[in-house]
Amino acid sequence: MCETPPMTTETITADASGTFGLGDLPVRRIGFGAMRLTGSAAFHHGTPSDRQRSLGVLRKAVELGVNHIDTAAFYFSALRSANELINSALSPYRDDLVIAAKVGPYRDYDGAWGTSARPEELRGHVEENLRQLGRDHLDIVYLRRMRQDSIAEHFGALAELRTAGLIRHLGISAVEPRHLAEALRIAPVVSVQNRYALDRPDPVGDELLRLCGAHGIAFVPFYTVAGEAAERGATAAHDDAVLSVARAHGATPAQVRIAWTLHQGPHVLAIPGTGNPGHLAENVAAGALRLTAGELGRLDRARGRAG
Repeated sequence: MCETPPMTTETITADASGTFGLGDLPVRRIGFGAMRLTGSAAFHHGTPSDRQRSLGVLRKAVELGVNHIDTAAFYFSALRSANELINSALSPYRDDLVIAAKVGPYRDYDGAWGTSARPEELRGHVEENLRQLGRDHLDIVYLRRMRQDSIAEHFGALAELRTAGLIRHLGISAVEPRHLAEALRIAPVVSVQNRYALDRPDPVGDELLRLCGAHGIAFVPFYTVAGEAAERGATAAHDDAVLSVARAHGATPAQVRIAWTLHQGPHVLAIPGTGNPGHLAENVAAGALRLTAGELGRLDRARGRAG
């Protein structure tokens, strides 16, 4: 019995994934996460990337129709800064390109994690992203919660920067449903970014996903491909269900993980990151992968067993 030919092809663009609005900004549901641009693994892990290769990956992403890039000033390695790479590769920016940044966490110049920002320090975080990206405003800024019980004071500070014109839309990250309710009492929220993956059962995340759909808010999972490997790179541990679905479609396990993510709802976006041009094309092509109800059921059951 012949296996299905590989579905990955350079001719598949991000258009195949469909679109969703981040506020008034329509984006393709397959985006790009910039964390892996700076090295073989994120942050201080691994070795710094080849600059020209990273620039090429960014340009190729846009050529393939990606118009949503997720980044942060704290995405840097010993030699590379994700924001600098984005600025160098893509400025002057296309009108339809949406760049989202996160604020809250902080890294010292030597790469060590510092104390997360107090509310009054968030303007400096926003301005640093603006400077590095060469922008006069940020399309979307996420408040990354750093274990604080309430996000009201921090999110309120970002809402003031939105009123001042430095930020167009607001998002929140690493939150629970109560934090979404708290933020919505202060200002509109266009997106929620949380860790969420096929191999990671998460009842709180499931509820957040549902609430976002009910409110018309984008749900933007991270580590969907990396799984438990997190910032160190894509996981190599794949359940038999993932492997069998991948074989049936002539796809890679990573593509199945991305496709499963997108099948969680029309408001769900994917932001897989890579510094490898071949993996970029595979990630974008995953937006064209359509899973059957039976395949989704098999994957969901495997997710339940992972818990």
